[in-house]
Amino acid sequence: MKNQVQLSTYVDRLSGGGFRELQALLTNGPFAGLFGGVHLLPFFCPLGAADAGVDPIDHTKVDPRLGSWDDVRALSERTDLMADLNVNHISNRSPQFADFRKRGDASCYAFMFLTYGRVFPDGAAEAELLKIYRPRPGLPFTKMRLDDGTERLLWTTFSQEQVDIDVRSPHGKRYLDQRLNQFHKAGIRSIRLAAAGYAVKKRGTSCFMIPETLEFIGKLTRQARELGIEVLVETHNHYLEQIQIAKQVDWVYDFVLPALVLHALYSGAPRRLKQWLEIRPRNAITVLDTHDGIGLIDVGPDRKSADGPPGLLSLEEINDLVETIHERSNGASLESTGTSANNLDIDQVNCTYYEALGRRDDDYLIARAMQFFAPGVPQVYYIGLLAGTNNLDLLRQKGEVCDINRHHHTRAELHERLQAPVVRALLDLIRFRNAHPAFAGDFQVDNYGHSSLVLEWRKDSDWARLDVDLACRRAVISYSNPEGDQKMFVSSSVIEASR
Repeated sequence: MKNQVQLSTYVDRLSGGGFRELQALLTNGPFAGLFGGVHLLPFFCPLGAADAGVDPIDHTKVDPRLGSWDDVRALSERTDLMADLNVNHISNRSPQFADFRKRGDASCYAFMFLTYGRVFPDGAAEAELLKIYRPRPGLPFTKMRLDDGTERLLWTTFSQEQVDIDVRSPHGKRYLDQRLNQFHKAGIRSIRLAAAGYAVKKRGTSCFMIPETLEFIGKLTRQARELGIEVLVETHNHYLEQIQIAKQVDWVYDFVLPALVLHALYSGAPRRLKQWLEIRPRNAITVLDTHDGIGLIDVGPDRKSADGPPGLLSLEEINDLVETIHERSNGASLESTGTSANNLDIDQVNCTYYEALGRRDDDYLIARAMQFFAPGVPQVYYIGLLAGTNNLDLLRQKGEVCDINRHHHTRAELHERLQAPVVRALLDLIRFRNAHPAFAGDFQVDNYGHSSLVLEWRKDSDWARLDVDLACRRAVISYSNPEGDQKMFVSSSVIEASR
């Protein structure tokens, strides 16, 4: 993966088109030469599947409204592409599950789907069930009736529409192999292992990020590497576990960063952020926003055990963080988070990052500057790229909580947002991050006083330094330049990066 800013987007939500329109935006349109690669969020068939396509019915087909595998291949020849490999579950409307529903144990896919009895053949004690970790309230099981009238208790970690795969069964393995090979043929160079932390279940454990899970992730990573595909693991968990996972794969998400940047800007104190930057994995994809919400579990205490290690933020600090997000977003995030929202996720706040900062342009650009100076490869979500606001209409229309942060842009809307000063300044920051040679060197972080933070990169005679004073909301980038050292203020009105 190139050490340049990456874009994360749905194929059709930047301008309403398919793969060819996205290719035009990236190769000869407003984003030409802007990104080192693109993470394509689910583009499989059908596009309108639950949770914006996270559980498509058929992973082997591109939705024809977007194009074909040939179009994916054509884009991959111009741009490094990442695609999603959801290793935990598949839609209950998939051909595989339809065959199982119809034929029961006679189906060749009967053992592809994980049942309660497969993990607990003799039943489970109350303590065993309570130990299972799940990102939703309640137990991860759904009773389903097959066509012959028999009933099965299926493992459904996320929702009853998303049936968990037994990744250690022959058919589960074959299913993942087929998808890897399809990606390889299409020129996909990286995959995101979605929901990987829940992939392996074992009685007597939390069934989340257990040693067998790490073994499974390691084996799948080696398999992908043999095809020339890099692996990014997506899992929200305690920060110490993220550090351990990073040792086994190519890339991990830095899901800690979004909450700690907000905490630094809200409190005016960067101590917690500095602490994380000193210990975090270097093979990280840095994000402030994604197609999901702003994660909380990543900065909190270990939830798998009552006596587990503490978090980077205390529960009181996390509560203050959440309340401030609600306040800055004028209550919009509250409508899509917690008990007021359907499809409840207990580990995140659903809100665009720009709204979480109260639509304050300079705060937003300071946050992005800190992201771009953090070690790792930065990734910007398409909503964040355009400094997008919360879409309550889409949320209320479909009832999907994350839709507040998944707006469908028309070409006219895209053109309008590209004229906004905060967006133009962000594009300049991206160009600076991509072009300056110091970011291939060594990193150090420091602070002076209670409210200052200094992030610096050096490679040979090249250097780039970000000085942030959170008390007065002022950030300055200083950097080496062949024509003499330069400075630029991180502000929507005056920023101008060298190109």
